Amino acid sequence: MIPRVIDAKYVDNYTLLLRFSEGSEGEVDFEQELDGEIFEPLKDISYFKNFTVNQELHTVVWPNGADFAPEFLYEKLKVFA
Repeated sequence: MIPRVIDAKYVDNYTLLLRFSEGSEGEVDFEQELDGEIFEPLKDISYFKNFTVNQELHTVVWPNGADFAPEFLYEKLKVFA
């Protein structure tokens, strides 16, 4: 199964609540993942909040082209039962 992000909501700081097509849902904290030039703008919380879910890539993306592979996000998912 290839994970597909179908919905994302901002939670707090660098955390998003993600929902995947097969029903999994949980939080991903991006704070430690913002290394590299493409991710530098995301360190500004107001810019970080400016994400969308790209229906073709099946993941969250930012206006500067930054994104994370849905497989990576699925692995980082913190599910709360």
